[in-house]
Amino acid sequence: MRAMLDKLTSWVGLALAAVLLVAGGLLTWANAFVADQVDYQLGMQAITMPTEEAIAGLPDADREALEPFVGSPLDTGAEAKAYADHYILAHMNASSDGRTYQQVSGEYLALSDADKATAYGQALAGLRQSLFMGNTLRGLLLYGYAFATIGMIAGYAAIAAFAGAAVLLVLALLGLRHGHREEVKARAVTPAAVPATA
Repeated sequence: MRAMLDKLTSWVGLALAAVLLVAGGLLTWANAFVADQVDYQLGMQAITMPTEEAIAGLPDADREALEPFVGSPLDTGAEAKAYADHYILAHMNASSDGRTYQQVSGEYLALSDADKATAYGQALAGLRQSLFMGNTLRGLLLYGYAFATIGMIAGYAAIAAFAGAAVLLVLALLGLRHGHREEVKARAVTPAAVPATA
């Protein structure tokens, strides 16, 4: 009975190991696919991270976030996040005195047609358009960052799946070996059948 239980448990362990191996393979593929796509799509934009001179006037937190990437091509999720949150947003906040696109747009739409034609109205319209474009570019870059993060998580999950499969495989093989030993012991203990006499 013990041998049968060991074998059953071991075969379940082998099946789970196979499932984890397949999952690990798929997660590895997802990690590689996402990394390639993020690199390709961001690379297509041909954005270069700002230089030391370009970030010199930014607030300390923004400057420190951008310094590791100065002058490099923007082709990773981390660079996309830094550029979106610490370069584009910093310039948007500086140009709008911290107002959002929605606030500036609401102010512009509340102007009369005559006020929209004034220098102030035209400047507000330009700011509104600039904030809209900044928000759009930020959103696209942050999608790149999000996908890069998902790819990284898939990579870690693949490592965990392969490690789990290895552990289950070892345990299953040990279980099968133990089950075989129990079978041999059981056969040795069972008395041989006595032949019938005439």
